[in-house]
This record gives sequence, C-alpha cells and structure tokens, in this order.
Amino acid sequence: MNSIESLQWRYAVKKFDSDKMLTVQQIDILKQAFNLTATSYGLQPLKLLVIKNKTLQKELVAHSWNQPQVYEASHLLVICVPKSYSKKEVTKYFELVKNVRNTPDKIINPFKDFLTKEIEGKTQEDLFLWNKNQAYLALGNLLTVCALEKIDACPMEGFIPAKYDEVLHLTKQNLTSVLVLPVGFRAEDDYMKDLKKVRKNIEETVIEIN
Repeated sequence: MNSIESLQWRYAVKKFDSDKMLTVQQIDILKQAFNLTATSYGLQPLKLLVIKNKTLQKELVAHSWNQPQVYEASHLLVICVPKSYSKKEVTKYFELVKNVRNTPDKIINPFKDFLTKEIEGKTQEDLFLWNKNQAYLALGNLLTVCALEKIDACPMEGFIPAKYDEVLHLTKQNLTSVLVLPVGFRAEDDYMKDLKKVRKNIEETVIEIN
C-alpha cells in the first residue's frame, strides 16, 4: 500500500483481537517514531509510557470511560508531559546539541538565552498547554506510522488523567498523562472494520492559494 491507501485503511479500532500481540520490532518502531516527532524548538517535553501489563490495563479501563480497547489492545501507549517545566530543560537541550553537533557556545548562547527567557516568561499553566500541544503532534505522528506499519490503534482523550497518574505513579516522576493510544490488531468482528471512511470532500477542507 502507498501512504494514502494506508491512511484509508486506518480507523479508530473499537475492538482489538486480544490474542494478537505486537512484536518487539513493531514496538521499537513506534518508540523511535515517537522520539523522532517534531516538537516546538526541538525541546521534546514529552514522555511515552509503553504498557504491556494486562492487570494494569484492566485497572485503567475504569478510568477510561469503560472503553474496553484499553484492556484488549496488545499494548497501551500513554503520552505524558511534565507537571512543572523550567529553564533547566532548555539547559539540558543545549547540552545535548553541543554533544551531538559540537556546536560552539557563541552559536548556541543567543538562542539558548532567547528560549530561557521564553520559558521564564510563561506561567506553569501556559507551559502545560504548550507542552500538551506537542503531545498532539506525537499522537498524529504515531497514528500515521501505525497506518504505514499496519498496526491498529485507537486515539483517546476520553480518560481521567488524575486517575491514570495515580495508578501509574506519574506524579513522582513530575509527569501527567494527556493522551492514550491502545495499539494492536483489529478483531475480525469489530463492527467498524469494513465501514467506509467518512470524510468531507477535499474541496471543503483544503484552500489553495496560487
């Protein structure tokens, strides 16, 4: 399949085949795709939890509006952002830039100073919303890669972050959950499996300016 055919194949799975599991290689592709996601200024203010634990998955169903995909899926991916964010993250980022690219300080420092002031000038609420926006970029990237790799998925906002944070002990790690993505393989009796995709005409969603 080409990329468009793969995206046509994709849908938000309502029922997973709980007997089919993703391979280590497939999970590794998703982890790498997450890590390669574009983020604002390249700061990567995100963490990905990869859960393959049926006891945990079953417990989390109750905190996911009782959506069974959380339990039925091969793995449950949870995208998290920091509860508090500071200029320390900017310092870490530019240390990494220097190590990877050997960029001199005289090149790094002006941009580093700019980003530091950006972070210091925002409230924690502003920073949370900014970082949460990056999580949606990661989710979109994961959905596309899933489609290309023929991995089924169901993106979810319908869950209770505070309960996920409690069950997964995220607060201790200065993290809070923002998005959930069960991944695996569609069940043969998923009623959505063979339904036609419903989308507006391209002329309604795309404006061309020549």
